[in-house]
Amino acid sequence: MKQASSIFDSIRVKPGKERTTSSKGPKCEWDGCDQPGTHKAPKGRDREGQYFHFCVDHVKAYNKSYNYFSGMDDDSVRSYQRDSMTGHRPTWKMGVNSQADAANARDGSRTNIGGEDVNDPHNFFASATGARSQPQEPQRKVLALEKRSFETLNLRVTARGAEIKTRYKELVKIHHPDANGGDRSSEDRLREIIQAYNVLKKSGYC
Repeated sequence: MKQASSIFDSIRVKPGKERTTSSKGPKCEWDGCDQPGTHKAPKGRDREGQYFHFCVDHVKAYNKSYNYFSGMDDDSVRSYQRDSMTGHRPTWKMGVNSQADAANARDGSRTNIGGEDVNDPHNFFASATGARSQPQEPQRKVLALEKRSFETLNLRVTARGAEIKTRYKELVKIHHPDANGGDRSSEDRLREIIQAYNVLKKSGYC
């Protein structure tokens, strides 16, 4: 191919210095540092998915002082952890007569007959009121390893599904090094929590 060809005229190549600079990626965002920012670090609460770019030395320094709950007082931290159990979603009481429903839930022996609240522990009036007792599912036997896993997550052995997943996420947030300023003293506890959750998940509890 001849160098005088029109194909050569349409090719543009960056100068060597400019190519070298762009291939290094972003620059370290630490003040006064001109090293490549090869490591990402989270920007913090309410900025999930956003990261700083630091060199290896400065990302270590950043992680040591990182605190997810920075700027929050103890009450706010407790409130945040409590809300995390529902995925920070709003919750409402079920039913209009929530107090009456709660009382009936605690005492399943009462039935309304002719506008009067009647004590019916043996459910004799179920056909008259149209109520039908739901057959209870047989309780599965909890193995020793599964029982220890429930205890590790501070849950009752009757816990299932979303309750287990919510507690697991809550405990991971509490014991993860990122939530403790890079302190790794809770790593053993975190490892136990992850193992316990995997046991329950494999056993079909969640």
